[in-house]
Amino acid sequence: MAVQRENLKMVGKLCVIALGMFAFGYALVPIYRHICEALGINVLAVSELRVPGAASLPANTQVDRTRTITVEFDTNARGPWYFKPAVRSLQVHPGELTTVMYEFQNIQNRTMAAQAVPSYAPKQAAAHFNKLECFCFTQYTLQAGEKKEWPVAFVIDPRLSKDVSTITLSYTFFEVGGKVPAAPTDDAPQAQSPATLKPTGDV
Repeated sequence: MAVQRENLKMVGKLCVIALGMFAFGYALVPIYRHICEALGINVLAVSELRVPGAASLPANTQVDRTRTITVEFDTNARGPWYFKPAVRSLQVHPGELTTVMYEFQNIQNRTMAAQAVPSYAPKQAAAHFNKLECFCFTQYTLQAGEKKEWPVAFVIDPRLSKDVSTITLSYTFFEVGGKVPAAPTDDAPQAQSPATLKPTGDV
């Protein structure tokens, strides 16, 4: 009987521990949310951006509404691509979550794998241009004539130098046949402007 009582006590303790672990795991998400809110971080994961539609996110208390930065979007296509941003420039506040869509089309008559590499001007802006979601994170395969739209969701760090009022975000989109080339430099020759490319259809 004593052994049975000890076994029952042990089972009871194990049940309490299991319930405690379950409750702690369940409480982690709201605890993490409160920590993020206290620190001024409003996005727990990229999936919560619900891109497009980022306007539904809570207001970021770290947004500097006294300052406006013009972000210009430039594109280069190395190869038979139609590649352009939905808008050429936007005015944003530091700390403000912004989403821009980019349009792609493989205008070659064969399947191609490609990747985009970003560069920034001025160079000092690179450390303060935080991309939360970007097509440049991944290589993509597009079928012949296939069209795609992908987002770039970003936040400019309010600690960016006050001297910077304009940032140019430039993407080079190229075919990937093996190793991904290094990011283009400011001295690199510019590829043909995507505005001169003729897509096979409306994008």
